[in-house]
Amino acid sequence: MKILLFDLDGTLLSSEKTISPLTIDTLNQCRETGLLIGVSTSRSQQNSLKYISELAPDIIVSSGGALITYRNEPVYKAEFSVNEVNRIIRTSREICGADCEITVDTMDSHYWNYKTDPKAMDKQWDGTVYCDFSEEFPEPSLKICVEIADVDNARQLRETLSEYDSIRFTDGNWYKFTKKEATKENAIEKLCDILHISASDIMAFGDDLADIGMLKMCGLGVAMGNAVEEAKAAADIVIGTNDEDGIAYFLKEKFLR
Repeated sequence: MKILLFDLDGTLLSSEKTISPLTIDTLNQCRETGLLIGVSTSRSQQNSLKYISELAPDIIVSSGGALITYRNEPVYKAEFSVNEVNRIIRTSREICGADCEITVDTMDSHYWNYKTDPKAMDKQWDGTVYCDFSEEFPEPSLKICVEIADVDNARQLRETLSEYDSIRFTDGNWYKFTKKEATKENAIEKLCDILHISASDIMAFGDDLADIGMLKMCGLGVAMGNAVEEAKAAADIVIGTNDEDGIAYFLKEKFLR
């Protein structure tokens, strides 16, 4: 193996949205053996850095595969054009209601038309910018998410926007939309081309539906004990949960004995 690649929420992060000291120490020891440490998340890069700054990963795949950063340099980007961004926002409001909650990730910011200020609920959202999306959005976007409680509305929106990649996050009613090529598995293919390696050189860790592709394609797919059943079925092995240092104990046994 040459790369250890981790999803964040439900995987590398505990339920408290922290990485345990044991996991940090274990990953640093793995790095000392020559392994590269990578993160592959649906979060924006800006929203990820507050959690992983102490880890200083070599690779960050963010916004569900729309952006790849290697050693602090962007090496791949798949953005919606300004016209596409506004079409998605307009279509979402038409189908799901003008007051549906929407988030837009750009290269520099995270925009949200929140009804309740997320920064008042959780400090993780510091830096979120309020936007009611009533006027034309002026920037390209890496990822757009829409909260949809009605399954019929969700189906209709996904069918209407079928030229884009969409997936539901299982911890809520949020659906992410990215360019069709912006998936975690496609990002891994791009990364392999850039680094001149094979997917078989990567060990991937995940827990949710968006992780299934990378768990199947990498040399070893590792599902967390708290993963959804579909992710467990796609993986080669299931380890302990994100709240019981499953990653640290597995890696110690695998690489650090």
